[in-house]
Amino acid sequence: MARKKRQAASPKPDPYPIDHNGITPYLNRFLEWSAAVGLSPRTVDIRQRMLKRFIHWCDERGLDRPQDITRPILERYRRYLYHYRKSNGEPISFATQQQRLVPIKAFFKWLTKESHILYNPASEMELPRVHRRLPKHVLTHEEVERIVNQTMLHGDLGIRDRAIIETLYSTGIRRMELVNLKLYDVDTRNGTLMVREGKGKKDRMVPLGQRACTWIGKYTDEIRPGLVVEPDDGTLFLHEYGEAFHKNRLSDLVKKYIEQAGIDKPGACHIFRHTMATLMLDNGADIRHIQAMLGHSQLSTTEIYTQVSIRKLKEIHALTHPADAGQDAPMSRAQGCAGATRPRQQRAEETGEADEDELFTALAAEADNEQE
Repeated sequence: MARKKRQAASPKPDPYPIDHNGITPYLNRFLEWSAAVGLSPRTVDIRQRMLKRFIHWCDERGLDRPQDITRPILERYRRYLYHYRKSNGEPISFATQQQRLVPIKAFFKWLTKESHILYNPASEMELPRVHRRLPKHVLTHEEVERIVNQTMLHGDLGIRDRAIIETLYSTGIRRMELVNLKLYDVDTRNGTLMVREGKGKKDRMVPLGQRACTWIGKYTDEIRPGLVVEPDDGTLFLHEYGEAFHKNRLSDLVKKYIEQAGIDKPGACHIFRHTMATLMLDNGADIRHIQAMLGHSQLSTTEIYTQVSIRKLKEIHALTHPADAGQDAPMSRAQGCAGATRPRQQRAEETGEADEDELFTALAAEADNEQE
């Protein structure tokens, strides 16, 4: 398959022009410091985007120096976020409000520590409480099958797209984790996938189901050679121009298939992460195994989790993931998988429903962040 030639696109204007504002040089130094102390590039990028929004808001109000920002000013910005409405008329979630305020607290803490300001106006700023949420929009196994079947209508690129969706569904990895995958991260012979420097700069190995292995193999053998641009940097999934996907382009691609399947549920890549966790829990997987696969550092600050071997994760994945468990629909919650898992009700009695609430709250917050 021949790749397409990219047409030069004119650069988009910066939606938050702040170069002229007197706070911007301090922002640049703060970002340099953040990178120097070892924060991940993703964290530095989030700090930059959130603080540019804040400085632009300040600039519109004639605030041009760090010394101009007082505690009442920060309270006004917090209320502004609370009352802000997106283009669809909905408010931004508490998780998103918190994400926009946390970098501000870090910024002013740094300004104070470096003696650029005399006191920290953000020291007592209260962050919105993020309430626990159970999943509202999760796909059924039958809906996933309808989605992946849509890819067969799109020729050679449909094979690539099927491999992408099967990978998201099988592993539950995050959107950017999929974008960053390299050929050497996938071991189809042993059924594993390596996520390098996932969230929190942590590597993890996760099970890759047989069905996903089959489609990835078909894509790498038949389709990818026609897309690649030399020199080949080893990126696994390439778009039509032979480059790695931009995160928004990937979301648009996945959303297209969800809509073509006639499924009216919000979300794109992240809905498969949520679906994988929910269906495997329904099939009897232990929440600790789900936590290890998703790469969540913790579910509770009061509970310590032991390291789970990849062999055990593969066993649980094969028994409880609908795509590879040889079942048309998830088992009943009371059935579970004998010898390897426990029914969901029993798990709730042993570990508490709060653990599952926290898992899905973390997933919901991730979904909010993906929309940024």
